[in-house]
Amino acid sequence: MDLIIRSAAPKDLPSLLEIINHAILNTTAIYDYEARTLEQQKAWFEQMFYDGMPVIVAELEGEVIGYGSYNIFRPKIGYKFSVEHSIYLDEKSRGMGVGGKLLGSLIQRAKESGLHTMIGCIDASNRASIEFHKKYGFVEKGYLKEVAYKFDQWLDLVYMQLLLEED
Repeated sequence: MDLIIRSAAPKDLPSLLEIINHAILNTTAIYDYEARTLEQQKAWFEQMFYDGMPVIVAELEGEVIGYGSYNIFRPKIGYKFSVEHSIYLDEKSRGMGVGGKLLGSLIQRAKESGLHTMIGCIDASNRASIEFHKKYGFVEKGYLKEVAYKFDQWLDLVYMQLLLEED
């Protein structure tokens, strides 16, 4: 497997859109209800670039099969050293180690940027994601019951944290 992790480019937006829309419409990995448009995905990408936040892709044989990003955890200045990350994979690319490569790259970029902590907000029913994060040093720090509603059910949220300065 010749997997490349690189910064996303505007040419990747259709692939990112397809990946995120699959997650929106079929999973509780993201609590949006409606598929995004290419214009919305482009606006998000441009805002991330303007804010200096990374958007990275995993490319295999010329095809984008996953992506990751992080952004400031909350919009108050005091949170400027804390980021929340997201990783989304093409459905057929799960279980191949792609998520780990993306997460590892995001962690490295966060450390190099002088950030202090990385936070994952994970649907509590997604035990695979919770266990995945534990493998990379994330620790469960909070559990919020019934904070979201999707697919005709209440959803619980798990907060996981990685202190970037600890090694």
